[in-house]
Amino acid sequence: MNKLTIMTTTTVRSHVPARLSNPRVFLCVLANASGCVSGRVGAPAVATVCHPGLSQMFFISYNSYVYHNAIDMSFCEHCTKGVRHEGTPEGKWEEFDGVKAYVATPTIDFPKDKAILYIPDVFGVQLPNHQLLADDYARNGFKVIVPDIFDVPLPPDALNPGSNYDVGTWFGSNGPNVTEPRVRKVLAVLRKNGVTRIGVLGYCYGARLAFNLAFENAIDAVVVAHPSLLNVPEDIEKYAQTKVPLLINSCTIDEQFPHEKQEKTDAILGDGKFAPGYKRPYWEGCTHGFAVRGDLSDPKVKAGKEGAFKESVEWLIKYV
Repeated sequence: MNKLTIMTTTTVRSHVPARLSNPRVFLCVLANASGCVSGRVGAPAVATVCHPGLSQMFFISYNSYVYHNAIDMSFCEHCTKGVRHEGTPEGKWEEFDGVKAYVATPTIDFPKDKAILYIPDVFGVQLPNHQLLADDYARNGFKVIVPDIFDVPLPPDALNPGSNYDVGTWFGSNGPNVTEPRVRKVLAVLRKNGVTRIGVLGYCYGARLAFNLAFENAIDAVVVAHPSLLNVPEDIEKYAQTKVPLLINSCTIDEQFPHEKQEKTDAILGDGKFAPGYKRPYWEGCTHGFAVRGDLSDPKVKAGKEGAFKESVEWLIKYV
């Protein structure tokens, strides 16, 4: 068992040490890591981490309390697997207060006071799948903006068979502290330009940022697919206090949002408990990433991707 002690820049807000197995702790570690966070109140925290494969461990100093508003930042193996889809993107590139974005615009008349903010997974907007999917939403009458949120998105060849790209190291410089301000810049420009109704799509990593915006009731509807980086039940309980309708496209194999988390989410938001609106379609036989990077040669995955898209479009039409 390897061991590492880290001095962080996060300030301790409690005298009580926190176990890393507790999802409220801010450190990013693999699921089977162990350790504790301690330190004098008002001073930087000291984290001692143990993990059998410490070289695979990663962490960030996310500006959050040890016991409040913290984020579980681990990823699963399927976060970097999938298939590049074929097609020619039809949108164009624009800038929003310095943030580059792919914009897909309907070819028919559409409401100019509505827009969809599409937050991609770790491959970023550069992955053609995201551009093609944004075009598909535009064909259904939505203007869609996909911001370029990463300093360096994961390269598409990380999808290649046998790739062992180190997403943990990559995440150290591409966490929400880097990406969320860029999303907020785009959101602010949309508001300034007269867009009054905004729906947010969040795929994998993007779900984390979608939830953060919803926590402030800054948007009008959320659709996420195979969400990552969520603390359950904490984030779901917090979401229950918002006024933002939520659709979660879930699946069979998903380490980030497994059956246990799916059931806990239903228990908090389901059966009419969440008045603004909640729905969790479940796509049998699909794996994390299916809605954007699924292998369309697999009939179940193809049905799941197309079904999730249909559910998403109908949700956005209803609530945006």
